Amino acid sequence: MPQSDSIDSTPPPRRSPTRDLTKGAIFPTLFVFSLPILAGNVLQSLNGSVNAVWIGRFLGEAALTATANANNVMFALIGLIFGIGMAATILVAQAMGAHNLAQAKRVLGSSATFFGVASVVIAAVGYPLSRKIMQWMGTPGDALPLAEAYLQIIFLAIPLLYLFAFVSAVLRGAGDTRTPFWFLLLVVVLDTALNPLLIFGWGPIPRMEMRGSALATLFANAIGFALMLMWLRMRQHPLWIERSEIGLFRPDWTIVRALVVKGLPMGAQMVVISMAMIAMISMVNGYGVHTASAYGAALQLWTYVQMPAMAIGAACSSMAAQNVGARLWDRVEGTARAGVLCNIAMTGTLIAVIVLADRFMMGWFLPVGSEAIETARHLNHIAIGSFLFFGVSFVLSGVVRSTGAVVPPLIILIVAMWGIRVPVAHFLQPIWGVDAIWWSFPISAFCSMAATMAYYRWGHWRSARMLPGAAPQPVN
Repeated sequence: MPQSDSIDSTPPPRRSPTRDLTKGAIFPTLFVFSLPILAGNVLQSLNGSVNAVWIGRFLGEAALTATANANNVMFALIGLIFGIGMAATILVAQAMGAHNLAQAKRVLGSSATFFGVASVVIAAVGYPLSRKIMQWMGTPGDALPLAEAYLQIIFLAIPLLYLFAFVSAVLRGAGDTRTPFWFLLLVVVLDTALNPLLIFGWGPIPRMEMRGSALATLFANAIGFALMLMWLRMRQHPLWIERSEIGLFRPDWTIVRALVVKGLPMGAQMVVISMAMIAMISMVNGYGVHTASAYGAALQLWTYVQMPAMAIGAACSSMAAQNVGARLWDRVEGTARAGVLCNIAMTGTLIAVIVLADRFMMGWFLPVGSEAIETARHLNHIAIGSFLFFGVSFVLSGVVRSTGAVVPPLIILIVAMWGIRVPVAHFLQPIWGVDAIWWSFPISAFCSMAATMAYYRWGHWRSARMLPGAAPQPVN
């Protein structure tokens, strides 16, 4: 055969990191898509737990109490802004499901500008108010200076923390869970390595204790976020906005209005949960550092228990939104069923493991021989089952929100948190003592699950829309 006069040297096209979630078998597609999210959640929790070990074991119960109080405040203050990121994720997923990349990039540009400015404002306002916020929560006096020092630096880190989370969430909406995972791994490795270095000091680096732990979080996220942006640019990720497209960062007010209208209720859910947690920890603080540190140790384990719900729920939201964009309603409902079953199996397994080994596990976060370990075990046995109900609610709410139906899940949550959990914890204390606080968790979580299941079955969420003027969704 004659040889060709020229050789085609064109490199093969790069495999796109995005994934079309409107095709393939639902359960395996959901499972594989969710694995990097679950691994990322585990990494974040391991990072937080390792940091808690350094703080609780070496800086004492007051320091652990300080971090528990400060972290609750942080999540409450960024909740509304984080809802904008959730709305953007759904819009991007719907656009990708409809194979409209231009629309996905318009959403990304407008929401990035809005989200970034708002997070900077939160940091600027929150920093000088750190001590007053801690005092308002009733933080024990010996933990107050530590909590203030920690929270001030966390406020400075908020723009980096949540821009990183925002970009990761939008990439997941496009079907890309691998990129966020690898850069989250980098952030966790950096944070874990920097924590003891900055807490205890070494060589020319001074001992900074609580401030050092918060600074480690700030530095790790700054490095990770910068490198992720560089990687997206070099790899020419489909969602990367080129210099010639810089105008996409100018707010499209139609998109911004949709982000606000849909994002505020979703963000408000985080605020409702965080404010309820602040109310709970304020009640716990009234029983002193012993009980508060036990609760803080249990919170560390509960973070792991909710891992499957958070991962599968996030995957279900992105997968459902892409199928909503493609008008594939059978796949939307199949996604909900697969997500609920997966959550029940995984969350139930984790609950069993932690209940069996909680004496050993609580010892990771509390000083050796502390009486708070038995208190932590007691409250854990009562409250940990609530996360089985939470998982079902989280998955179904994520599927419902994928169409733009964001208000009913918020109403259900408000009733569960402030109509059931906080009143049960408060008004039953004269009868049950501190156990009323622990029992309020499973009681409210079960009620939330029942209401969410009813709305999913009989509500009109399928007819909701994210953007005004979009074609109405068909109702089955």
